[in-house]
Amino acid sequence: MSKRILIKSALSAAVVGATAPFARSVRAQGANELTVWHAYRGAEKSAFEKVVKLFESKPAAKGLKVSTLAIPYDAYADRISAAIPRGRGPDLFIYAQDRLGGWVEAGKTVEPLDFFIDKAQRDSYLPNMMEAMTYRKSVYGLPLNYKSTTLIYNTALVKSPPKTAAEMIKLAKEHTRADSGRYGLAYWYTNFYFHAALMNAYGGAVFDPSGKLVLNSPATIASIKQMMKWFKTDGVMPPEPSEALISSLFNEGKAAMVINGPWFIGEISPNVKYGLAMLPVVDEAKKPMRPWLTIEGAYVAAGSKQKDVAYELARFLTGAEAGLVLALEGRQLHTAKAVYDDKRVSSDPVLKAFYDQLANAEAMPNRAEMTMVWSPATTAMNKIVKGSAAPEAAIKEAHDAIQEAINALRKSR
Repeated sequence: MSKRILIKSALSAAVVGATAPFARSVRAQGANELTVWHAYRGAEKSAFEKVVKLFESKPAAKGLKVSTLAIPYDAYADRISAAIPRGRGPDLFIYAQDRLGGWVEAGKTVEPLDFFIDKAQRDSYLPNMMEAMTYRKSVYGLPLNYKSTTLIYNTALVKSPPKTAAEMIKLAKEHTRADSGRYGLAYWYTNFYFHAALMNAYGGAVFDPSGKLVLNSPATIASIKQMMKWFKTDGVMPPEPSEALISSLFNEGKAAMVINGPWFIGEISPNVKYGLAMLPVVDEAKKPMRPWLTIEGAYVAAGSKQKDVAYELARFLTGAEAGLVLALEGRQLHTAKAVYDDKRVSSDPVLKAFYDQLANAEAMPNRAEMTMVWSPATTAMNKIVKGSAAPEAAIKEAHDAIQEAINALRKSR
């Protein structure tokens, strides 16, 4: 998918747009054809199309031609929500897990796959991948690839990456010259998605295991105060952070370290030599930063007339044969365990770094209510950073707004 999938996914609202014109524009699917929707571009798109063609030669394809359609990411989720329940969508589609709960609750969008999946299939994936595809104890997709953030540093400025947050801030202070626009550490700390790594280190969460909203907790507040210390007291981070600013600072050698994901790698200038390392242990929390893990799944559309073949395609895409192509040619972080036994993958510094970060990462919630979190939570972060609200007041306000929206959603079901 788009290199900005995580950021845009985290900021997208659960709004179903009026996409009937698009739905009507999808050409009729032939009886000997399987259709797949995705949002990949560039090398990811080329690698994906290559493995889809490879599937056509397999007996499991039953002689069907597989047609792929790349949809601009900004409109993708709404088109899925509008088209598939009306029978105008694909047989299979690729998307991250954060919308899964909403689609299950809405109905007529994703097909449960428990009937198809055996133990060998489940065991073939990396840890925690199948959990992201599971909602209310049923599996609705097969995990295809994953993304998280990690520490990326300029090797001309940082010779040895920090193991602890204290070391990170000490290094950052050495490279911060705010008067000349130089900072030791840069990340989009006002974006709740990026802040989650620090919140998780403190034991904070959005929902507890039963689904209760628990955003307003001492752990969440402590994590925000920690972030504000780095920003205000230590002064090592740029004001008004944004994706564009962080990219610019790093490429100009004005940011020694950034916290970002695999989509950021393609934006790094060829003139900048960089390294990657796991996010550090937060000394005060005594635990490492734990970024959210976004896992893209291959979902069989509920309206597909060829669910068995669509599942076989999903199975193939998430298997090791396809995984090697997607990893080596598309630079995707594939979910199949066997892919990482290949030396070409395990020796790739980018793929290895994000694979290592898996040990300290946790899946983003896939509950239907998650789409209601982003806007209030990010608004709260911005208020806190700008000094217009204390952390306790801003998070309480966000929590109450999210709970009100959740209550309205549950009444409408």
